[in-house]
Amino acid sequence: MASAVARVPRAPGRRAGAPPRRLPYLLIAPAGLLMLGFIAYPVISVFYYSLQDYNVTKPWRNGFAGFDNFVRIFTDDPQFWTTLGFSARWVVVQVSLQLALGLVLALLVNQTFIGRGIARAMVFSPWAVSGVLTTTIWMLLYNPSTGVSRYLADAGIGSYGTSVLSDTGTVFWAAVVAELWRGVPFFAILILADLQSIPKELYEAASVDGAGRARQFFHITLPHLRDAIVLATLLRGVWEFNNVDLLYTLTGGGPAGVTTTLPLYVANTGIEGHDFGYASALTTVAFVILLFCSILYLRLSKFGGDSK
Repeated sequence: MASAVARVPRAPGRRAGAPPRRLPYLLIAPAGLLMLGFIAYPVISVFYYSLQDYNVTKPWRNGFAGFDNFVRIFTDDPQFWTTLGFSARWVVVQVSLQLALGLVLALLVNQTFIGRGIARAMVFSPWAVSGVLTTTIWMLLYNPSTGVSRYLADAGIGSYGTSVLSDTGTVFWAAVVAELWRGVPFFAILILADLQSIPKELYEAASVDGAGRARQFFHITLPHLRDAIVLATLLRGVWEFNNVDLLYTLTGGGPAGVTTTLPLYVANTGIEGHDFGYASALTTVAFVILLFCSILYLRLSKFGGDSK
């Protein structure tokens, strides 16, 4: 008599030998906990200290302040509004110029020509340079004794000893040019990657229908690039708003504070002024501003919608 083989019933919808459903979550749990600790704790600390009077040079005044720091920001701190206005101007100018130049570069290196690989490497290489090293390069270029201005003066353009970084009329655009050199490749990389995903059949069909390069660009290329452009401008806008390294090392927020962004004001308040409570309140306000602007921008741009 053949013996009956007992079969262990398995859960419905689960294949034999399939890993438990919780296994992927268990595997990523250590990394997730580390990220939570390194991200959540600093954020919560900033919110906590924003409600405190916390100045290491005046410990006798430390304690719970409630919303006094925020009231001071909006009613008794003109420098907050000045730095916020400069930050907005900096972001708009930088993102607009980086997008325009990055789009042009991406379209150029997307063409087929001899030495395209070398050209792409040269276009993208500034993105690998750190902010401090970028500043060092441009400080040498702007040096009135050994930089570009000396050779321009030799050619009869300008005068000797002129420093564009010490003049309130030229320092903004000098900083803009330095940051453009580093930021344009970011847009070029993202846009080029999206350009290569556009089917060539669309351009061939448009050519058969008699569409020129301009119509192909506006009716095929730009609609396909919309999501990439929205994402790139959003990320770069947030990064430029939080820009500290280049402006701090290039101008120090000067001259006369005309290049002080809100994050640079926060850094000066916390590190040089030792007022960590007020600096935390400024950081909280900047976070809320960025969050609101990001959500509004994504809503207005209809990011992820059907555009193709």
